[in-house]
Order: sequence, then C-alpha cells, then structure tokens
Amino acid sequence: MPNIKPVSDLRNYNTVLNEVSYGNPVYLTKNGRGDFAIVTMQELDELRAIKGLFGALEKGEASAREKGWISYEAVREALGV
Repeated sequence: MPNIKPVSDLRNYNTVLNEVSYGNPVYLTKNGRGDFAIVTMQELDELRAIKGLFGALEKGEASAREKGWISYEAVREALGV
C-alpha cells in the first residue's frame, strides 16, 4: 500500500524519512494532490540509469528506422565472434 502523506508532515521530517526505504517511497501531497516523492539514493540512481537506457534505446531504434537494421550475422562479424 502506498505511503501517502501531506507535505505538511515534513515539519517532522525525521519521522517521514524513517518511513522511506528501497522500494517503499513516501509520496507527498500538496493541496490534496500528489506532488512529490521521497526515494532512497539507490533507487534514484537506478531510476536515472533506466531513464538513460531508455533514451539510448530510443536513439538506436530511431537510427535503425532511418538507416535500416543490421543482421545478427553482421553483428557477430563486427564483434569478431
């Protein structure tokens, strides 16, 4: 179950931070709407890495659509496998 708190609970930020763990973010609402999330540094780093990977995959797919795909055999040959 998501851990949702009003942003005003940050007055006691130590209590809120103690509830944050990997895979268990704390969501903060402002004026009744979801506005912020507190996650661990490890989780933030992983999310950034995933975002970077998706960006690289998007570039690769765009390049393949523009220039064409290469065959499995061509990849093996280029890698010397």
